[in-house]
Amino acid sequence: MARSGFLWGCFRKPLHVQVRSSYLRMKYLFFSWLAVFVGSWVVYVEYSSYTELCRGQECKTSLCDKYSKGVIDGTACSSLCEKETLYLGKCLSAKPHSQVYSGTWGDLEGVIRCRMETAPRYALGLEAQREPGASFNQPTRGTSVESFKEMVISHLKVRLGDQANLAALTDMLLSVADGNKDGHITLPEARSVWALLQLNHFLLAVVLQQREHAPRLLGFCGDLYVTEKVPHAPLYGLSLPWLLEPWVPAGLRRRMDQWFTPSWPRRAKISMGLLELVEDVFHGTFGSFLMCDVSAASFGYNDRHDLRVTDARHIVPELAFQEGMRERRCDSDRDCRYGVDCHTSCDLTKGRCTPEVTRPNLAKACEVLKDYVLRGAPADVREELEKQLYACVALRGAAEHMEIEHSLILNNLKTLLWKKISHTKDSK
Repeated sequence: MARSGFLWGCFRKPLHVQVRSSYLRMKYLFFSWLAVFVGSWVVYVEYSSYTELCRGQECKTSLCDKYSKGVIDGTACSSLCEKETLYLGKCLSAKPHSQVYSGTWGDLEGVIRCRMETAPRYALGLEAQREPGASFNQPTRGTSVESFKEMVISHLKVRLGDQANLAALTDMLLSVADGNKDGHITLPEARSVWALLQLNHFLLAVVLQQREHAPRLLGFCGDLYVTEKVPHAPLYGLSLPWLLEPWVPAGLRRRMDQWFTPSWPRRAKISMGLLELVEDVFHGTFGSFLMCDVSAASFGYNDRHDLRVTDARHIVPELAFQEGMRERRCDSDRDCRYGVDCHTSCDLTKGRCTPEVTRPNLAKACEVLKDYVLRGAPADVREELEKQLYACVALRGAAEHMEIEHSLILNNLKTLLWKKISHTKDSK
């Protein structure tokens, strides 16, 4: 009896140990349940946002229905709707009404953009609204090619002003419309291109084709169009999983972004490409444009380190911007902005925004390049490069009011960079 009591005393756990074990089990169960609950909630939120943002299948179904009825046509319609060789891959959409996907077209990698019918009205009226049920109804049946050409020229005059080279731009657009290059534009092809012309970023893609700042246009169907994929995008930076994004301090993120960049001579060549883009959109061949979101996310580069615009939604015709701002009511300067980088001032006596931007395109571009091209710059150019970049960032006012200073800084920067890399293989 004494022996059995002794054994029971040896194997029986003290009360405080039992309580602690029970507490740990409850704690484990609670945190397991909490992890399951939070995980389920995150999955639900992500799925809901994905289904709201990513509606490419709806876009495809709508366009293919109109293609089958002969309403629209284009170089990509057959591949999208019949052969199914144009494939929508990863969803890149930031807004439900503007669908963006990476994808493949046969052996080609590309980016596919499609506008949904429920597009909201833009604050500046820079994009026309497509009304449900009234899609692709222009031009009407019986419209001649000459009449359609006049429609296009009139539209371009409204967007870009009465430029001397509008006829050349119109011919470029008609060439795009003639998908099979047979010298004839069908009514469905004309309707597709007319719908695309309402998209500011498509118009800019065509404008920038000559200077190769924009990815090559591969094809279209209705107001869906495909451009070649830019292999290196964004301009710099590291894509982190969305769960980690909020937890990385801004300073650390900035340093991490700089780690994943090409060598300095290649960065200098890419920087020259951005400066040349600024030069081309300011009093360019087909008018002036304002760059209203000059961030690394809007640009990329190819394997030859030539700059490419990857997101042109906020590069807008200056004339359209000014007219939109004149009509906008305001109580303070905060009411007078478009995108991230295009700000004007509020005329309190009239309660309207003034039309002139407070910073030119060049100052915004230099803000992006400042850290990008100064880091690792050769010692013999660093001081002068830093001086020119900070003078550039300090530019204020519309470029036409300070054209000499604007041109001087732009040329100084290009010359400084070119002299340093012109003798290297990176300049090719």
